[in-house]
Amino acid sequence: MMQQRSMRSIRVFLAVFLLLAGGVQAQTTNAGTAARSLPDFADLADRQGQVVVNISTTQVVSGRSGAQIFPGFPFDEDDPMSDFFRRFIPRGLPGAPRESERHSLGSGFIITPDGYILTNAHVVDSADEVKVRLNDRREFSARIIGADRRTDVALIKIEATGLSAARLGNPEKLRVGEWVAAIGSPFGFENSVTAGIVSAKGRSLPQENYVPFIQTDVAVNPGNSGGPLFNMQGEVVGINSQIYSRNGGYMGLSFAIPIDVAMEVQSQLRVSGKVSRGRMGVVIQEVTRELAESFGLEKTVGAIVNSVEKGGPADQAGIEAGDVILRFDGKEIVSSSDLPRIVAASKPGNKARVQVWRKGAARELIMTVGEIQEEKSEREARARRAPKAERETTRLGLVVSELSAERQRQLDVNGGLVIEEIRNNAIRADLRVGDVILALISKGARIEVRGVEQFNKLLAAQDKKLVTLLVRRGDQQVFITIKDIGDQ
Repeated sequence: MMQQRSMRSIRVFLAVFLLLAGGVQAQTTNAGTAARSLPDFADLADRQGQVVVNISTTQVVSGRSGAQIFPGFPFDEDDPMSDFFRRFIPRGLPGAPRESERHSLGSGFIITPDGYILTNAHVVDSADEVKVRLNDRREFSARIIGADRRTDVALIKIEATGLSAARLGNPEKLRVGEWVAAIGSPFGFENSVTAGIVSAKGRSLPQENYVPFIQTDVAVNPGNSGGPLFNMQGEVVGINSQIYSRNGGYMGLSFAIPIDVAMEVQSQLRVSGKVSRGRMGVVIQEVTRELAESFGLEKTVGAIVNSVEKGGPADQAGIEAGDVILRFDGKEIVSSSDLPRIVAASKPGNKARVQVWRKGAARELIMTVGEIQEEKSEREARARRAPKAERETTRLGLVVSELSAERQRQLDVNGGLVIEEIRNNAIRADLRVGDVILALISKGARIEVRGVEQFNKLLAAQDKKLVTLLVRRGDQQVFITIKDIGDQ
């Protein structure tokens, strides 16, 4: 009996021991599996870091700029410390220089062994001098081959050979949730590596009609602009271009230009120094569910034509206001944002089939694709503006000048103020140097802007929390809302 009890106890002990051992082994296995499933960016950073470059630019600014408070002021206007100095150091000190230098930093990456480099257009736009520093600390002067402001892509060249070039991937194969990494120079800290996942694809951003952005949660900050976005195979799938931010820093939303879009742009820049794009000559809007129902559409797709440019390509093809464009050159228009990209990718002069929905039925029209006129650079725009003696400052902190009669005729407007410089917190709005302020929207009414004095009176009468402006930018008009104007 005692022997049977002993054997039974031994069996129970062995069963408990095996059960516990199995649990420990399972936990160890699960931990090992979890560890193996986490991405390791060390090899990617080691191998691909050498294709990433630091870009510094210098721009000579005539007259005292907003950043140049006094001789030797150490911070560029984009630097967070510049706002601190503006608050506590008075402007207009005696001896302030009439000409100053504006410096900025960005990133880029090598695409050919002989020194062609991709970056953002806004990194090198209007720069008088561009310097490139490689991963091995060598420095080169670079020349700008071309810059396309509409896609924010620029191609620059350094005189070097035998360089390590980036391997390019296919953004179409990217999946939402996939790991990606960025390498760049945020705030000047060279070869910084940050990582995250693809949050969305094909994103459309306000006033950015030609790029289906890759949205990620990779930490991207000022200085990362123009740097590469890598997939886990070490292939470049995008160029880090923009962030969504309320304070100027990373807030979990960053946007990259797909590399296939960038390579198409750079191929044209390399050949001709500019990008040729197709155009229709229409103003469109999104098809909502209610609009689709009212137009008799079975699905919420397409782009509604609001207006047609007289004598433009669409007008000549017979496209009318109220048409819903369903397909262009064989490609379906799912969202209105698809149309500008597809048309822009068409070669000017080509014939394109346009399927429209009109009066409850689909019909096909043939259109000869027009060409978008090249947007002038900021430097060229400055050359066209009024003399500096005529510049004045608005209540928004914008330095503006009135349009000449000839310029008003060119734009077909009466009045208007062109933005010469952006000071203080006015930069928080999506306004750019060269924009023309045409009107202010007050209680739903559009009030034409005639001059600085009248504009300031209009601003004084507005709700200090919000003001909406109608702005002419290039060949487009956009509504821009500025918040908290009482703090300017």
